[in-house]
Amino acid sequence: MECDKCGRDAVMHAAYSGAHLCDDHLCASVEKRVRRRIREDNMLPRDASPENPQTWVIGLSGGKDSVVLTHILDDTFGRDPRIELVALTIHEGIEGYRDKSVDACVELAEDLDIHHELVSYEDEFGVQMDDVVEKDPENMAACAYCGVFRRDLLERFADDLGADKLLTGHNLDDEAQTALMNFFEGDLKQVAKHFDASIGDFEKRRDAGEFIPRAKPLRDVPEKEVALYAHLKDLPAHITECPHSSEAYRAEIQQLLLKLEENHPGTRHSIMAGYEELAELTAREYRGEGRVDLNDCERCGSKTAGDVCRKCRLIESIEAV
Repeated sequence: MECDKCGRDAVMHAAYSGAHLCDDHLCASVEKRVRRRIREDNMLPRDASPENPQTWVIGLSGGKDSVVLTHILDDTFGRDPRIELVALTIHEGIEGYRDKSVDACVELAEDLDIHHELVSYEDEFGVQMDDVVEKDPENMAACAYCGVFRRDLLERFADDLGADKLLTGHNLDDEAQTALMNFFEGDLKQVAKHFDASIGDFEKRRDAGEFIPRAKPLRDVPEKEVALYAHLKDLPAHITECPHSSEAYRAEIQQLLLKLEENHPGTRHSIMAGYEELAELTAREYRGEGRVDLNDCERCGSKTAGDVCRKCRLIESIEAV
């Protein structure tokens, strides 16, 4: 196969568009889509300036998605005085897995010369995920514990770092899976929340209040193209599944989507195009409905609807075993 743009050997055929692209044009295409998403979501406010810069904190796990996102953001904004990029890595305490990805994070941050913060479950909560999985006091999937702990640390440390936005490396496959899960569960209020929390145009979202607004600039790029980009750019990504990953329902949705995409190229893009429009409509309809006043957790100070936050209750349950 030859590249449609220059005639060199193609490294990829995108069935959803029919394009054959060489290494250079594939990388340029990925970068173009990320930059377009940043523009279309109005991520950079009009009043951002060298005197009033934005701080964007990137959730850098060391996996392909966050590494590619960090690389493209640095290439795009690394010398822009309106934006300060900061990388934030969470160490969950998973032997043989997270140590290697943390090494990738450190290497990338040093290569790009960006500020890098590393925090751990052990230092902050006194627990490690390997031990949590072994004890499992709530009889839950590992991801259920980890998601609560990770969200807490990302939010708390992004706030400590003065973040205006918290960026994560969710790709097209991730977001299409989430969209289908929300559809199949019939949860329109969750669709509305999704718009305001992370996928909506920043000029159309509801104000995030005391929480850090989130963004997903990589969400127009399929997972395989992200992985190929990381390979072609020789980025220090640690591409390995978490040994405790057990989101069975999401895995079923993933396989369904892969089959649909194989038989009907472009399915993921179509899902997201309709979903984002629906998300905006439902956000207008449900915005504010059922909204509860948040309190400070009496143990850690995190925002919660009750007296004690979910994270603190989980830690108490783990320590009791």
